[in-house]
Amino acid sequence: MLTIDEILSRGVSEVIVEANVRRKLNAGKPLRLKLGIDPTRSDIHIGHAVALRKMRQFQELGHTVVLIVGDWTAQIGDPTGRDESRPRLTVEETKSNAKYYMDQVFKVIDPAKTEVRWQSEWFGQFDLEKAFGLIGRFTVNQMLAHETFRKRYEAGQQLTVLELMYPMLQAYDSIAIKPDIEFGGTDQKFNILAGRQLMEQMGMEPQDVILVPLIIGTDGRKMSKSFNNSVDILMSPNDKYGKIMSMGDDVLPVYYEVWSDAPLAEVKAMPEAIKTGSVNPRDLKMQLARDIIRQLDGEAAAAEAEAEFIRVFQQRDLPTDMPEVALSEATNIVDLLVSTKLAASKGEARRLIDGGGVRLAGEKIGSYDSLIQPIGEQILQVGRRKFVKLLGN
Repeated sequence: MLTIDEILSRGVSEVIVEANVRRKLNAGKPLRLKLGIDPTRSDIHIGHAVALRKMRQFQELGHTVVLIVGDWTAQIGDPTGRDESRPRLTVEETKSNAKYYMDQVFKVIDPAKTEVRWQSEWFGQFDLEKAFGLIGRFTVNQMLAHETFRKRYEAGQQLTVLELMYPMLQAYDSIAIKPDIEFGGTDQKFNILAGRQLMEQMGMEPQDVILVPLIIGTDGRKMSKSFNNSVDILMSPNDKYGKIMSMGDDVLPVYYEVWSDAPLAEVKAMPEAIKTGSVNPRDLKMQLARDIIRQLDGEAAAAEAEAEFIRVFQQRDLPTDMPEVALSEATNIVDLLVSTKLAASKGEARRLIDGGGVRLAGEKIGSYDSLIQPIGEQILQVGRRKFVKLLGN
């Protein structure tokens, strides 16, 4: 188990106010740890889950996570980091997304030490008098200090009064549940501090704040599904393992700091060790992949994913489990790559062919016009990790 010093420093960008947090931890009283979840998202990746992993460390010390499902603010849409308004969700969409979201969240935090609250518990009975009382505690100047709001205002882009209310409503969540500490990414600092300020205004002990970093994707860019550089919580263990093994050497220390318990001195020494060749980056990636999959899917899944990776990519065997697709007529390779989901679009399919990454029965395909005939079983492969078994007549 990590020490308090390690918990408050490792994989943490900022603690507000650290002396208060230490005092609370040393008092021995169970703490309430707030995290708001945005049910406008569907899949979450391990970048989103850095805060969850940090909260799991607090749970192991006996503290309680209070998850607030933003079913009310989801109907506004979190404006943080967005340069345009976002369409509002219906109540039904919000509930469906929230259930799917929590299925992923509970792969990281302990549900037995988690309290789930819905904003509609307090906002469902929020009348106009209460709304005016809340809005009156914030100023337009204060809201325009929010970087996203300020940039959109200065650029002459649409900025609705409804969006300006998002930080206010998130702040009021803290009044409703009385947390000791709120957690979030660095992009949530403005909203979280608004909760701290509101609690103080209303005569409550203000929540302290723990902000975690927004980690980069496996290729060094911002982590995003659109860049295909994210490791998603609900990916199969085999896909998680393969994605981690494909990451750049330079991002390894970042992932080790926030997703492993390896000694921090070893983590900080990794760049030099990789540079001098005293450690093989492949071995570091395999260890990291095992560790992340163990945390999310269990020991058995981690061992199976590693065995499959070794069998397929180190011993050059075919995977034991691959999708099967019936092929009843000759089909253009570009169309086939898209229909089998080996490529997201025809443009991507052509780029894969140009790059030499498409093979049929082990033979490279070099033309967009290639027709794939429906003859028995054939293995269609893209890159090193994607396979489909074609079943012909």
